[in-house]
Amino acid sequence: MRKTQGSLLLAIAAVLFSPPVGAQQVAAETPQTMLSAQIRTQGFTCDKALGATRDRKRSQPDRVVWVLKCSNATYRVTRAPDMAAKVEPLP
Repeated sequence: MRKTQGSLLLAIAAVLFSPPVGAQQVAAETPQTMLSAQIRTQGFTCDKALGATRDRKRSQPDRVVWVLKCSNATYRVTRAPDMAAKVEPLP
């Protein structure tokens, strides 16, 4: 019995005081990175996402509208669950 308690304490101490192995920092996913990735998969170009703002007037409970500003263009992106985004280039 004593041997298993000692082994258990040793294992806990090793886990608590060992340095993290392979720890990587994951970039936070923001609306602009998520939207720019989505429109790229749909064939639109967004060289660098500069910002995304939600269009509250056009949005509905099941349909969210965003204005995505990229370095090369601005898009209105409408997202609905389980559907491809509707992307409209803005002047």
